[in-house]
Amino acid sequence: MKEYQTEQIRNIGIIGHSSTGKTSLIEAILYNGGTIERMGQVDSGNSVSDYAPDEIERKMTINCSACVAEWRGYKLNVIDTPGVEDFHGDLDSVLRVVDAVIVVIDATTGVEGGTEKVWEAADRYELPRVIFINKMDKENASFENALASVDEILEARTVVTQVPIGKEADFKGVVDLIQMGAFTEPQDNKPSPKSEVPSELEAQAEEMREELVEVAAESDDELIEKFFEGELTDEEIGTGLRTGLGSNQFVPVLCGDALRNIGVQPLMDTVTNCCPSPVDARPITGIDGETTYDASSDSPLSALVFKTLADPFAGRLTFFRVYSGVLNGDSQVYNATKGENERIGKLAFMNGKTAIDTPQVSAGDIGVVSKLTLAETNDTFCDVGSSFQLPGCEFPQPVISFSIMPAREGDDEKLSSTLSRMMEEDPSFQVERNSTTKQLLVSGLGEIHLTVIRNRMRDKFGIETEVEMPKVSYQETIRGRASSVQGRYKRQSGGRGQFGEVWINLSPLERGTGFEFVNKIVGGSIPRNYIPAVEKGIRESMAQGLIAGYPFVDAQVELYDGKHHPVDSSDMAFQIAGSFAFREAANQSNPVMLEPIMDVTISVPEQFMGDIIGDLNSKRGRIMGVEQAGKRQVIQATVPLAEMFRYSIDLKSITSARGSFTMEFSRYEEMPDELAQKVIAEAKSEAEE
Repeated sequence: MKEYQTEQIRNIGIIGHSSTGKTSLIEAILYNGGTIERMGQVDSGNSVSDYAPDEIERKMTINCSACVAEWRGYKLNVIDTPGVEDFHGDLDSVLRVVDAVIVVIDATTGVEGGTEKVWEAADRYELPRVIFINKMDKENASFENALASVDEILEARTVVTQVPIGKEADFKGVVDLIQMGAFTEPQDNKPSPKSEVPSELEAQAEEMREELVEVAAESDDELIEKFFEGELTDEEIGTGLRTGLGSNQFVPVLCGDALRNIGVQPLMDTVTNCCPSPVDARPITGIDGETTYDASSDSPLSALVFKTLADPFAGRLTFFRVYSGVLNGDSQVYNATKGENERIGKLAFMNGKTAIDTPQVSAGDIGVVSKLTLAETNDTFCDVGSSFQLPGCEFPQPVISFSIMPAREGDDEKLSSTLSRMMEEDPSFQVERNSTTKQLLVSGLGEIHLTVIRNRMRDKFGIETEVEMPKVSYQETIRGRASSVQGRYKRQSGGRGQFGEVWINLSPLERGTGFEFVNKIVGGSIPRNYIPAVEKGIRESMAQGLIAGYPFVDAQVELYDGKHHPVDSSDMAFQIAGSFAFREAANQSNPVMLEPIMDVTISVPEQFMGDIIGDLNSKRGRIMGVEQAGKRQVIQATVPLAEMFRYSIDLKSITSARGSFTMEFSRYEEMPDELAQKVIAEAKSEAEE
């Protein structure tokens, strides 16, 4: 592959709802660009970008996949992204490093739930967008209806740049309004050349081209003046479209059928002519907010790692984008995030799973290096001696968790190391050990997400796992007080015995305070050296729980009196006496169960708000507020964690995958007595077993 200047590079993400044809579109782009000699298909399992065994099996994109094509003197870095929300961690990593996106929409369904999600993600990164309405030859396909759904649901200002020729089974091509020519279905596996506009579409095409020219002119003051004075040249129209698209003033809409390679060629022309190059894209500013580099090979080096992947053959693959400077193979760079130098080996451009070796990766380009031991996703490479660091990707927070354990005994250590490798590959996958329930928890973006990770652990590393719903991290506390409670431990077994006696008062503290131990001993009734043993005994009892085995919190213990024996007293005796006193005092103080309460923010289209609020009420949720954001409602609520473990599934079902939510811990609250009794009964049953 020849070397390209930064201005000749286009970094494009392909995004959309699942099964809209994103992977098929990439096949057509690669075929038109000469990268592949024959188009593969998702159903046949031979597409370039969906090459992993689980992607082939499930017939869907799970990992982002970088591909390259050459087109009319430009290099296209095209990155496939998952449409299923469970894998949107990869979507965010791609959106961080591309300069524009193609949003693929199914002509038979229009905008779907996944389309809204990826559109919102593109909004966060302020990325220019081109819409490609795909599958125009299918039954019930409608360019007009799909376009109307874009205007209504996405509230985007669209500008139509193509007119379909025929519809459904009679769809045979597109009239491109920029080039004012027709592009029909390719023959003999060759892209279709530009031809005359069909006579029956001439009037419509002329009328819509006038609208297109007017929108293009509005993007520039000079162009709008020329527009009112007379006609714009094709070059000026292109300039207006490039300016307006790059500044997100409007969204060009194209159409076609990726499987038959109809409309893909003019789409590629639109990408090269109108989408921003790395030079035109966002400024390259460090996390200090001050240091800025130009997107030039003459600038100092800055490169961001956006994906790491464990390949069974090539080892660990590190995908990066060079924002400025040049990254050379067989060189040394500084990993500014880790604060250490890193040795770079052989570099390559990736086309799916195929590596294309290159001696260097220049500003604006995307490459891969294998077998790095230090670099992880979001790390910055810069010149040795520099400390320039780029802002990283922001990954979505997990929405579902399971307790995980090895299926075979003795695999605990292997499980731990394998989970660490999975987290390196996928930052949206998280692992933690719950100190209260003693469970190892895995968290992800959905059930499918966690299932795929478990399958990969089995296939790549030979570790079989089992999962179950997590236990809730309940706590215990008291409602009342207890005064003058004795704890006495006396044991005589011939020779030296054991003796310790304490007197305590127990009272509740404000929620979230924890534990407070107050020493009120005067006169030496308990020698000073035994006081820590009393506190230790109380703390150990609190950790073991009183009524259901959960940690005891938010209480004050006041030690005010006791007795000791000059020979028989010991640390152990006073530790046990303190434990006895605490348990007796707690039993007298009306002990209760506490449950974790979560702050939940839910975003849904307006028509689902009633169903969502009803569902939250059934989950013991409390609505704290509702705000309107465009055509969506944002609901703030507090809900017990015990009701939220499967909420991602419930929300998807209620809203047809059009809702989203975030959740974070808020506080502990007292449980209703009837629910607390169930938890206590389950704890006793487990203890007996």
